[in-house]
Amino acid sequence: MESLEPILSQHPFLRGLDAATLSLIVGCASNVRFNANQVLFEEGDSASQVFIIRSGKVAIEMNVPGRGAVTIHTVDEGEILGWSWLVPPYEWHFTARATELTRAIALDATCLRTKCEQDARLGYELMKRFAGILEDRIESMRLQLLDIYSER
Repeated sequence: MESLEPILSQHPFLRGLDAATLSLIVGCASNVRFNANQVLFEEGDSASQVFIIRSGKVAIEMNVPGRGAVTIHTVDEGEILGWSWLVPPYEWHFTARATELTRAIALDATCLRTKCEQDARLGYELMKRFAGILEDRIESMRLQLLDIYSER
């Protein structure tokens, strides 16, 4: 079986990590594949993984009464899906559905949290990187809300 280390080392989210830190993350990693329209996770489920998208697209959806599932964001190749694994009670706040064949690397959340607790340097590095993702997503949602509620 081939190691995921070369793939992870080149992913934009993990690029630049030293070999020892990357090795810790690789120990939590596995390849996953989702077919078009397959649900990766649902709102309220346990946030047991974080996904590093290698190819494909995933719609992040929320249920809107009277309208059903509404896509609020799309995650593409090179992006990260999921941060609910970071914050107790570790439950998904949205539903994620592949919109096309999607390949990803899943990082086991319990494994990753344990390693972050044991290695503060790893935890701090991941938190800095996830903070950047959160900032980008909040800005994206702000722009969507401006578009939705702007005067037409």
